[in-house]
Amino acid sequence: MRYITREIGGKTCILYGEIKANICLIQPIQEYDMEVLDREIEQIEKRIGNKKFIFAGFKVENWNEELSPWQAPAVFGKADFGSGAKHTLDYILGEMIPKISSIFELDKESVEYILGGYSLAGLFSLWAGYQTGRFYGIAAASPSMWFPKWDDYMIKNTMQAKKVYLSLGDKEERTKNQTMKKVAQRIGQQYEILTSQIGEKNCILEWNQGNHFKDTDIRKAKAFSWIINQ
Repeated sequence: MRYITREIGGKTCILYGEIKANICLIQPIQEYDMEVLDREIEQIEKRIGNKKFIFAGFKVENWNEELSPWQAPAVFGKADFGSGAKHTLDYILGEMIPKISSIFELDKESVEYILGGYSLAGLFSLWAGYQTGRFYGIAAASPSMWFPKWDDYMIKNTMQAKKVYLSLGDKEERTKNQTMKKVAQRIGQQYEILTSQIGEKNCILEWNQGNHFKDTDIRKAKAFSWIINQ
């Protein structure tokens, strides 16, 4: 699969797609994602038919710092969570989107941006959907719903995106970690709140077989594809 690699605002971006497409998928990625990126994009193409889209991934060097909406203590390992999500969102809106628009000759009036990701990147995407109406859709595959104080945040804020996809593995809550055991309860609560805010037809909660690490590329593809097909 032929990608374009560009340095945008000091970050390495992996770009794929067609000139003048009207759908742009944006995803934070790390080294593991690069290993399965071909299959993720192939799965998206398989699921959406002839619709034209652009995929724009940007490499995140410090996952826990750059994608965390606020500071929180480590849940596993020794790495605490920072508060770099605002800086990352500013980068997407102020540097990445304008550059992508120029490279792919996008029509600013008609292009729909969909932000998505997996795990903490999925939570970051949800958070960004509360912060700005710039994104048509949010594709949150197995998001880190256990994140401290997220339950308070989703109750007190209003989703600005028009479409939201949520998913979780049916075994993800089966863990000895007491913080992470909250994922199933939290995502159910998230779904109920979103349906009340943006409507049942505009939000879905899909359950996948397996734990958090099963078929991550397929789950991301399903997330993006559902929004594209709406």
